[in-house]
Formats: sequence, C-alpha cells, structure tokens
Amino acid sequence: MAPHPLDAYPPDQLAALVAQVGVRKAGLLLLQTATLGVLAGAFIALGAAFYTITVTGSGLGFGPTRFVGGLAFSLGLILVIVGGAELFTGNSLIVMAWAEQRATMGQLLRNWAIVYVANLAGAVGTALLVHAAGVLDLGDGATAETAVAIAQAKVALDPATAFFRGVLCNVLVYLAIWLSFAAGSAAGKILAIVIPIIAFVALGFEHSVANMYLVPLAMLAGAEGVMLDGFVINLISVTLGNIVGGGLLVGLVYWAVYLRHPDQSPTTADGD
Repeated sequence: MAPHPLDAYPPDQLAALVAQVGVRKAGLLLLQTATLGVLAGAFIALGAAFYTITVTGSGLGFGPTRFVGGLAFSLGLILVIVGGAELFTGNSLIVMAWAEQRATMGQLLRNWAIVYVANLAGAVGTALLVHAAGVLDLGDGATAETAVAIAQAKVALDPATAFFRGVLCNVLVYLAIWLSFAAGSAAGKILAIVIPIIAFVALGFEHSVANMYLVPLAMLAGAEGVMLDGFVINLISVTLGNIVGGGLLVGLVYWAVYLRHPDQSPTTADGD
C-alpha cells in the first residue's frame, strides 16, 4: 500500500517496491518500452534545453549559475517519473529485480537495449525540433554559443574522466529515483528528485541521455570540433559509467543490504 502523503516508505519496504517496479519494467512489451523510451529521451532533452537557456547570460557567478541550471534540468526527470516514461539511466533499478531472481539477464539487457535506442531517438528528435524552432537564436545567438560550449567541453573529455563522471552522475540519478519512490504524493516526488539532480548538474557529472541531446544539437549548429566520432566515444564512456554508478554502486548495494537472503548471490538460480 502507498504511504500517507506526509509519510514515506521505510528503506526496506522501498527496496522491495523498487525490485517490484523493476520486474514490471522488465516485462513490458516492445511497443510500450520503445514508445515510453522515446518520451523519456524527449523529456530529458527538454530539461537540457531548459538548462541551456537558463545558464545563458547568467551573472550569478559560477556556483549559483550551476545551481539554478541544475534546478532547470530537473524538469526532465520530473517529467519522466511523474509523467511516466522509460529512461535508460533510471532503469538501472532492474538490476535489483535481476538480483532477486525475478527478472532474467536477458530481460534486463533487452530492456536496456530497447530503451537506450529509444532514448537516443527521442533526444535527437528533440534536438532537431529545437534547432528547427530557432531556439538557439534566442538572446541574439547567445543560446547557440552556450549550447556549442557545452558540447565542446563534453567531447573534449578523455574517456576515463567521462566514465567516472558518468559513474557519479548515475549514483545521484538513481538516488533521486529511489527517493521519489519513497514519496506518497506528486509534490513529494518532485522535491525528492530536485536536490540530487541539482547536485549532479552543478558538479559537472555526465548523463548519457542528456548528452544524446546536447551534442547532436551543437552538431546541428555547426559547432567547431564537435564531430560524430567524439560524440560516440563520449557516449560509450558515459554510458558505461552510468551503468556502474546506478546498477552496481546503488542498485546492488541496496539489494545486498535490504533484500539479500543468507548465502544468496545475484547469480544464484532458484533451487541451487
């Protein structure tokens, strides 16, 4: 049963709930998974677009500007969680269902593959729409300059740095989702999401789905030094980091603390 709006699930019940949600996600049909994945890619892209316009021309200073930008970017995950969509970085929670032996590795990888491609389609499609709508022309072209600078900084990261920033990013994203499940109201979910997302944006961590929008948008704007090969290298590095951060450092850790039975490992089959 859902908690009272002013209460929250205790951590042990929350872990069981997250595993249950992971089972449901792993069992979604192809069309549902793909459609909700496209929506999630678009939602995160909208959050990234809001971030870009918010930090453009800000005179608040380095730290406060990143704080406000993170608040704006929170829109993306709020739309995903409250509106309902399938986000690759969020679906690290299926790892808990797999560890509980309620979802197979095949189901986990199938979900990740479908959602990843669908997120990419939604994010790139949104980049095309934003470019066509002339959003980059706002502020007498200052928005375009910001978008280009963001993408240039991302593709300039060496793979190891991008990987570790991806790890730290999805620790915070997973925790934002984890905390949102504890809340019993939409307002509580939004509040739970916002602070961890502000933290990951302000700290400069790397989110694979956000990069699926930010880098292609700069490429559409003809950004110097932002090429397809740099985008692919960045995306691979960040994606692997996101998997480790969300699936291993948070998902499996919480499974081990709250759901693991004595002598049980994630790979132990029922009856073994």
